[in-house]
This record gives sequence, structure tokens and C-alpha cells, in this order.
Amino acid sequence: MKKRVADIFKEHLGENPPINKPKQKEFGHYAVPIFKYAKENRQNPVEFAKNLCEKLKCEEFESVEPLSGFVNIKLSDKFLDEFANRVITQKENFAKDEKNESILLEYVSANPTGPLHIGHARGAIFGDSLARIGRHIGYKITTEYYVNDAGRQIILLGVSVYLAAREILGLDVEWPDEYYRGEYIKDLAREAIEEFGEDYFKKPLEIVKKDDKKEAVFDKEDLSLWAKDKMLEEIKSDLNDLNVVPFDNWVSERSLYKYWDEVKSILEKNGALYEKDGKIWLKSSEFKDEKDRVVVRENSMPTYLAGDIVYHWDKFKRGLDRYINIWGADHHGYIARVKAAIKFLGFDPDKLEILLSQMVKLLKGGEPYKMSKRAGNFILVRDVVKDVGADALRFVFLTKKADTHLEFDVDDLNKKDSSNPSYYVNYAHARICSIFDNADKKYDDMLGVELKNLSEDEKDLLFFALQLPYVLEDAFNNREPHRLTNYLIDLAGEFHKFYNKNKVIGSEKEDIRLKILAVVGIILNLGLSLLGIKAKERM
Repeated sequence: MKKRVADIFKEHLGENPPINKPKQKEFGHYAVPIFKYAKENRQNPVEFAKNLCEKLKCEEFESVEPLSGFVNIKLSDKFLDEFANRVITQKENFAKDEKNESILLEYVSANPTGPLHIGHARGAIFGDSLARIGRHIGYKITTEYYVNDAGRQIILLGVSVYLAAREILGLDVEWPDEYYRGEYIKDLAREAIEEFGEDYFKKPLEIVKKDDKKEAVFDKEDLSLWAKDKMLEEIKSDLNDLNVVPFDNWVSERSLYKYWDEVKSILEKNGALYEKDGKIWLKSSEFKDEKDRVVVRENSMPTYLAGDIVYHWDKFKRGLDRYINIWGADHHGYIARVKAAIKFLGFDPDKLEILLSQMVKLLKGGEPYKMSKRAGNFILVRDVVKDVGADALRFVFLTKKADTHLEFDVDDLNKKDSSNPSYYVNYAHARICSIFDNADKKYDDMLGVELKNLSEDEKDLLFFALQLPYVLEDAFNNREPHRLTNYLIDLAGEFHKFYNKNKVIGSEKEDIRLKILAVVGIILNLGLSLLGIKAKERM
């Protein structure tokens, strides 16, 4: 719609001008500044605007008025009706587009050493919604989960399961200073006994002192990898319960280490590394990092950063246009070193965007939400989903920017009133479904209705509903799905206000108003689906 308006102006101005929203609704639907064009034509802006308005009379515009160097436009009923028909015809395909840009979007990537907690859920919902919106408006998006299945945390998982199994079997156990706790470890240990047999766990682990800490000597890699796979199955189940679309790729950190020597030689060739204190360091301080970072330890083993460098080398080799990582906010300090490595590898670090997701504070009845016994000291995603449902959880997570702190009381998500935004939006959609049921009509029946002689209320509601394409572009380009959520809340508010003021069934304008409500209903349904939420038809 906005593009059509810009194209009409282009015929007279030679280019598409900026199309703005007027400061006051009564000024019209769009305002176009013409100062630049008046100056180019050496005319007074007021006179230029008056002359331009005379040339702009067309069926798309009800009125075109000059005001203080702007041209204000009110769209015609016929023009709005054309787009209303487009919405009703296309339904879930409305606002779809094609863009020539490929994006690799990596998110969640939680360590497979435990179930998903509520902090992981925010990044998962953020990334999934961003992918849904981006794909709808035409970006070629590949989603990816980077599995940290190498290194110390996977060894610790194996140690924890092994010792828990010994404890279950009534054998002596000496615990190291670091290990994973929680009922889920005991559950894994019981399964491991069934899988590997009791004899597998008979030998006690050797405990050694290292840097004043007790560590377990552990060489049962098969158990560690088995436990990791079990946790990945659980993570996939949790993501499914959150209605996160299955990832296109699951990339194993472990599988990438075979390329470390190749990547290391590229870094050496590009002058990125040096040796000091028996370690190999990356010159990351040359690219805004606060200090250089170790990539190979004294024992010749690559560090976690080395694994990330190989992973980003693998990513950039794929030749996509853009790469987006969604990380927890605690990884903020990691950004500069990764971008430095990308630069040293010969790639453009500006092609990598890193979006941060803040932690969440949950309350229940005004008190801190109870930690899961199963996970020890975390709030599990599955517990909250059982409490309020995935749709309500997704909605509240998407009401704020992902990089801002979020605190909410889960009891509020079960409220059935306007204080609960998820309920408020769903109620608007269910109300429209009910109106059509009572009228014994379907959305498609409205295609034969011509919108004409629209009141200001009718025109305002329809115009607001037709803004979805611009909201989607804005939400994706700014990487802020909450803009769509807030738009749906506002649209629901406009609908409720309209319906409370205007009779629909039995009025002289029944069909016209039903057609407008059909557009609103389709937009609410589509908007919610792009947030990963199924719109309710009955409430």
C-alpha cells in the first residue's frame, strides 16, 4: 500500500519520496515532505505543495492537501477495499515477499549437559520468532544449533552420571569439587546402568588435586557421549513443547576440531597468533578486545575459543550474506574476540551480528518461582510450560526487547482479563470468530462486498489492520519481534473499541463491518502465528 503511494508520487517527483505518518490522525493516512523537491525546483514549499496536489488527484486518494511543506493524503475507500480483498484472498500468505539475501541464524545452543532452563527459553523464542518473521517476508533463513559436545563440560557430565550410578548401586563415591547435580543426573544414571550394565561402574574414579581443586580422572568417553545424546533428546523435546520450529542444522563442535590445524595455519599465515608462557595466543586486542586470548593451552589442547573460531570459519565458508548469533547477555565480552578471529581468517566481521538475550526473573503469586528439584538450581522450561502453556509464555517473552531485563508473575498469564495481553489479543480473535458464527458467514463470503461510504471509525480500524507488512519489515530489520507483539496488542485494542461502539450484526452496514472484521481477524491470526502462537477461536 505504501509502495503504491510512493510510486504515484514518483511519477511527479522522479523518485520515491519518504512516506511518513502524520503527527495527528485527522491530517490523513500519510504525509510526504516536499521541502527537498521544492528547493530543487526553486519554488516556495507551500506553492510547490499546492501545485503538486493538483497533479495527484487519482482514485487511490480521497483527498490530497498541502500543509506546512507536506502533502497529506487520505486514502480512498476503493483503494482500502483493494487491499482488504487481498488480505481475505491471501490469508496466511498476506505480506509474503521475496528477498535476495541469505541468513544463517544460530540460537539457543545450550550446552547439552542439562535440561533447558527459563533463560534458554527466552533466546529460543526470540530466535524462532525472528526466523518465522524473516522467512515470511522473503529472507532465505537457515536456522542452526551449535552443539557444545567437546571439552570439559562433557567430561563432567560423564563423571556426574558415573558417580551417581555408583551411588545408586551402593558403591563408595568420592565426589570431585565440580560436578552436575539434580534429579536428572540420577535419572540418567539409572538409564546408564540399564544401558551399560552394573559391572561398567564397579571401578572407583581416581581423584587428583589440581590448582587446589579435586578433579576426577575420567576416560569413559562412551558414557559422556551417551549422556550428551540423551540430554540433546530432552532439549529437542523441550524446544518442541515451546513450539520452536525444528532447526535446519545441528552442528557438532566435536566434529569440527578435525579442522583446527587447517584453521590454525590460516591464522598463523595472517599473523594472528604468537607463543608466550607455553601457550598460543590470538592477537584479539588489535580488534577492540580488551586483551589477547589463549587458543592453545600448555598441554597443546585447543581452548573453547579455538572451537568457536573453527565454527565461525565453517560458517563463513558457506558464503551466506549475513550471519546472526543469539547469545546470552553474559557472553557480551566474547563478541570482540570472535569478531577479531573472523577478521584474521580473512572474512568480513561486519557480516556477523550478535544479538544478546537477557535473563528472566519469574515470580508466582508475588514470590520467586521455585527452582526445579529435577535440575537443582534452575527453573526448567517444561515446568513453566505446564504452568501457563507455551503460547502465553511465548507472548510475554516477546513483549519486550530481548536485551532488556524481563520480570513477570506467571499467575498473571492465567488471568482472563485485559491485564493479560496474551488473553486480550486472543479474545479479540475469538470474538471475531464468534461474530462470524452468529452471522453464519465465512471470511471468503466478504469478497463480494464493496467497501464504500466508510465512517472514520471503519476506515481507521481497516487502515490500522493493513499496516502488518510494514510492522513485519520493521520488526525483522531491527531484530525486534516485540514490535509485532505490541502492534497486535494495539490492533486488538482498536477492534475492541470499535466493536463496543459500533453494532455489527443487524446494522445497516453489517456486511461492510463484517468485511473489516474479517481483515482484522486474519491479521490477528497471521501475526500470532508468526510469533509461534496459535490464535484461539473459542474462549
